[in-house]
Amino acid sequence: QVQLVESGGGSVQAGGTLRLSCAASGLTYRSYSMGWFRQVPGKEREGVAGITSGGRTAYRDSVKGRFTISRDNTENTLDLQMSNLKPEDTGAYYCAAAFDPSGDGWSRLLERYVYYYWGQGTQVTVSS
Repeated sequence: QVQLVESGGGSVQAGGTLRLSCAASGLTYRSYSMGWFRQVPGKEREGVAGITSGGRTAYRDSVKGRFTISRDNTENTLDLQMSNLKPEDTGAYYCAAAFDPSGDGWSRLLERYVYYYWGQGTQVTVSS
């Protein structure tokens, strides 16, 4: 079965850095677009960054210039490098996968509805 396992969350002070990783198994990884989403209690899960099967990326406006998403199709991993973290970046971060072998899904990378598989999440807490 498909498994997405996140790691790398933690607590940092504002201005700090964290690197999240997601290990994928049970799927033909190179045929999937991948995304990072975050959620805080009482709010909807929101798209943070995404990358198509072909490597095209998209970012939420509030994280542009601070976060970088990358994937390794040989290791079946997805990373999110986060720098200059802000308290509003606090939340549970989820890795997600959407079948998109053609890589045409760039415009929908930050939309929850296109993603079928989800990880269990990893907590990121940024203190001021």
